[in-house]
Amino acid sequence: MRLRRSRAAANAAWLMAGKLAHMVLTFLIGLVTARYLGAAHYGLLQYAAAYGAFFAALCTLGLHAVLVKRFVDRPDEAGVTIGTALVLRAASSFLSAGVIVAVTAILDRDEPLTRAVAALYCVGLIVQAADTMKDWFQARLQSKYYTLAALASCALAAGYQALLVLTGKDVRWFALALAVDYAVLGVIMLLVYRRQGGRRLSFSGEMARGLLRESAGFIVSGLMVSIYAATDRLMLKQMAGETAVAYYALAAAFSTSGAFAISAIIDSMTPDILRQHQTDRALYERSNRRLYAIVFYASLGLSAAIALAAPWLIRTLYGDAYRPAAGVLRIVVWYTAFSYLGGARNAWLVCEGKQRYLQLLSAAAAALNVGLNGLLIPVRGASGAALASLATQIFTTMVLPFLIPALRPNGKLMLDAILLRGVLPNRREGA
Repeated sequence: MRLRRSRAAANAAWLMAGKLAHMVLTFLIGLVTARYLGAAHYGLLQYAAAYGAFFAALCTLGLHAVLVKRFVDRPDEAGVTIGTALVLRAASSFLSAGVIVAVTAILDRDEPLTRAVAALYCVGLIVQAADTMKDWFQARLQSKYYTLAALASCALAAGYQALLVLTGKDVRWFALALAVDYAVLGVIMLLVYRRQGGRRLSFSGEMARGLLRESAGFIVSGLMVSIYAATDRLMLKQMAGETAVAYYALAAAFSTSGAFAISAIIDSMTPDILRQHQTDRALYERSNRRLYAIVFYASLGLSAAIALAAPWLIRTLYGDAYRPAAGVLRIVVWYTAFSYLGGARNAWLVCEGKQRYLQLLSAAAAALNVGLNGLLIPVRGASGAALASLATQIFTTMVLPFLIPALRPNGKLMLDAILLRGVLPNRREGA
């Protein structure tokens, strides 16, 4: 038990250190890019990224939680699992890219630059399938290899964008940065996988059908999540212009910039929760409460700090051109605490076989978010989109589960965690 906890702690440390370094690199190059492009062109880049976020569920096929569990339960099938998942994700990404190009050709038919940026961004969506191998390393508590590979690819992508700034390239070149990042990551991860004794990659039609059956709930729910995660920027572009998109996207990205540690903790604690479900029910429930408590209070503290410093941060880092983003940031930053609680819930859903309820949760959230955006954006612009996102996340995470009998046990675990009930270890666990 202590050895496993030690490995989990080391794995979490690697994830947190890597995400911190990745965050710093991404933040710095994003800062330079935003200043260089200006609000209008930066807004176009974020508009293209919103399409990527909208189709994220189709590109990833909701396989993350399913793959981690499969690697834990069936380690000997890793080669065929990875190969099959890669093929599935590449195919779905090609399809998504085609849809994005077609949609922008209709909605933005009089804006050739907008259509070009969206099409070039799609290249990155296709290459992003290489990220699938991360789940194998996570399941083996060897995230340090993925962390180092991700840092190397991020550094090269940042260097690429810095070169674009130095040589005066336009926004279309910046749309290819995602492709550069994931292309490098894919090559490095494949090499490390082979050096770690990974089995030969192969494809299985039978496994493909099995993976799609297991992830179906995550695909549909992920699509609903994508709707309320991306429609704010898509609706802002059509209703308020690309500058409003820039303000909102900058605030939304800044609000989560310090949440690298929270995401790393979720990723690192998930394998142990999956194992404890099979061996110790009491410990399994306590681990879920611990995870929720850590996620909620760490996010809340981070949100408070950012909200207080928002005007100074935006003015100092991005300049007066982005000053309206400060008000947006003060609203949307509170979204983080509830958003990461929803992400932490996935391990419980997988263990309890409740994935199908994600569809109901996410469909309700998507409908609420679109409706609130339609009401608030015309009145408040980017701040209206921020209010819509915050209200939707609170309702989805803390209210709606209590209205669904099958999810009430998880709602109670979350409420206990927020009230710090049953979170501290007992003597038996500490032995």
